[in-house]
Amino acid sequence: MLSLAAARLGLKTHTFGPSVDDPAGQVSHRHTQAAYDDAAALAQFGAACDAVTYEWESIPVRAVEVSGAGRFVAPNLTALRTAQDRLLEKQFLSGLPGVDVAPFAAASGSLQDLQRAIDTVGLPCVVKTRRGGYDGKGQAVVRQTDDITAVWDTLGSFDLIVEGFITFSRETSVVCARGSDGDVRAYPLTENVHRDHILHSSTAPASGDDGTPGKIARTIVNALDYVGVIGVEFFDTESGWIVNEIAPRVHNSGHWTQDAGCTDQFEQHIRAVAGWPLGDSTPAWPVQMTNLIGNDVAAWESLAREPKAHLHLYGKHTVRPGRKMGHINRRL
Repeated sequence: MLSLAAARLGLKTHTFGPSVDDPAGQVSHRHTQAAYDDAAALAQFGAACDAVTYEWESIPVRAVEVSGAGRFVAPNLTALRTAQDRLLEKQFLSGLPGVDVAPFAAASGSLQDLQRAIDTVGLPCVVKTRRGGYDGKGQAVVRQTDDITAVWDTLGSFDLIVEGFITFSRETSVVCARGSDGDVRAYPLTENVHRDHILHSSTAPASGDDGTPGKIARTIVNALDYVGVIGVEFFDTESGWIVNEIAPRVHNSGHWTQDAGCTDQFEQHIRAVAGWPLGDSTPAWPVQMTNLIGNDVAAWESLAREPKAHLHLYGKHTVRPGRKMGHINRRL
């Protein structure tokens, strides 16, 4: 989708990834198939680019360093390193004015250390791996002391973080862009619904937006000297907005922008990385995005017939449970 957005602007994309049938490679000017630890391939790839960006926050930092050597890299490596480590992320966010996060404590090395961290945060709490978890993977809820040993047996081989369990009314997010000139454009608050820890739907603009989430997103991107699009996830609570996490990339909860009558998040990211002025982030009408997970994609024909709906399929050849195969945007 980034490649498609770039093509609309007359820009060519050169994509890099380990898959021979990478969906981005199918629609890019050029694709390099190689492993993320192939230094020679990374260097050759970078030499053919004017700027380097990424759309996956778990990409090895070294791969971005090698491919981006001597090139403009956005988002910067500080943002990538921060988002890859939940402890660094929480430490960064908690140090910003006006930004609230769940109580947290580091835990690694022993069952006793995990117990100490849980005592610090209190029960109930959520134990997470500091790196690599997504869609509910790499985490467990601890509601009583009897749960701790089982959680340690499952996750104890990883560096961990313990976070306080947040009671919230809904999950929301703000997709925000910052240009190389410091211009910041935030999209409206989005309300997100998850099923089995995977994003099911996103609706925007969401009700109850008091302007605070957008201000928080602006604070975060400015503190990181960020260039590109970022996703900031929130818990809406009785005491205010709690930042759950940040994602230094175009964000699944921002896919609705493709069919909202404004500059979509993919074009916005390309504009930022290419040094262009940012576009309008104000939607002309409300939209609900629904992910097509696994076999949901089998209904593509009936979905394609829906009025006021736009179907987006990703070109992935293998359907698997839990795999995002596409999405549909419905104008509300």
